[in-house]
Parts: sequence; structure tokens; C-alpha cells
Amino acid sequence: MVRDGYLYGGAFIAAGLLLGWLAHPAWAIAPFLLAFFFVCFFRDPERQIPQQPGAVVSPADGKVTHVSGITDGGEKRTRVSIFLSVFDVHVNRSPIAGTIRDVRYQRGKFLDARSPLCAEQNEQNIVTVEGDRQTVVFKQIAGLLARRIVFYPKVGDRVARGQRVGLIKFGSRVDVVLDANANLSVKVGDRVQGGSSILAYLTPAGELTAAGTASAVGGAR
Repeated sequence: MVRDGYLYGGAFIAAGLLLGWLAHPAWAIAPFLLAFFFVCFFRDPERQIPQQPGAVVSPADGKVTHVSGITDGGEKRTRVSIFLSVFDVHVNRSPIAGTIRDVRYQRGKFLDARSPLCAEQNEQNIVTVEGDRQTVVFKQIAGLLARRIVFYPKVGDRVARGQRVGLIKFGSRVDVVLDANANLSVKVGDRVQGGSSILAYLTPAGELTAAGTASAVGGAR
């Protein structure tokens, strides 16, 4: 369990015991229920991390709500959006192994995380991970209830695929931005688990270059 679970859960258990002792045992029910909620919310289960070459794992638990093509920096990309309800595990994991090249915090609104507008307008943390095959960007996006985004690594740190890297408190969303040639393994409506569900497979950059060169040579004949 994440440390916050002990803090929130312990505080409400103490409040319940105090109310039950000073007032009436029935007054302890609500604080105890809240303590149970926070302990469940901040759970942090172990996951089996896939070892397949080129696999991109889900950075979060939740439901795939959007799979769409976007243009980022003039280049075509594929965006996979995952909605986290308050009942999902909110620990975030790195989608690939690599080096953290950029971490950029963007302040903004707190629209419903299921809205397409939240991807650009909501408060979010944008992380760029450079791997051996390709670079992956993922965004920790605050939702209607989320008010705090946590990210542990710093720029230059190495992370493993599926490594715990942060947390979004309460309902939220995570977007993963991939190269357009990524081979997707999920579709809208799928349920995914952080660190263990494969979202896509990446093609090594060298193979892309070789394929493009071969195509150009073939077309020149």
C-alpha cells in the first residue's frame, strides 16, 4: 500500500475511535468506512511485468476510453487514453524501459477525465521516456476529483518497464502517446492493469529506417 493509505486510513480510524468514545459508537461508522475506502484506494499490488521485446505496458489501471490519431509537433502519433475511477489502483508505472528525458508540469482545469477536452486543458504532468526502440510520452492528467499528481523520478533517471513512477490521487486519466506505426494490442472498452497489460508493440527505430530505405530502393527500380 502507498504511504498515503496509512496516513489517511490511520487518521480516520483515530477519528472514529475518538467519536465512538466521546459520543456514541454509531458515530464511528462513517470514519471507519472512509478509512476502509482510503486503504483500498491507495493499494499497490505486485504485478507480473511482460518481458516481450518492444512491449509498451499500461502506466495505469483503468478502462481504455479513446484510441485516436493525433498530430504532435507536426508528426502523426497514436494516443491511447485510460480512465481511472476512484475504485481503480492509482499507482502509475513506466510504460517502457528507458531514460526520463523530460518532465513538464502543466497547470490547467479539472474537467471530467472522460472528456476529450481534458487531454489538452486539464492540469497534467507530461513525461517523455527515451527507450532503446523509440520514445514514448505519457501524461498523468488530473480529473474532476483529482487535485494532486505525484511523479518520483527526475530527468536523467533510468526506469525499468513497469517500474512504479508516481500516483494520481482520486479520479483521473493517463494518456500514452506512441509513434503512429506502433502495433496496438488494445481497443476502446478494454480494461487494463498498470505494469502488466500490453498496450502496443514498438518497432525499433533501426528497423523503421531499414524498411524506409528498402522501400525507396524498390520504388526506384
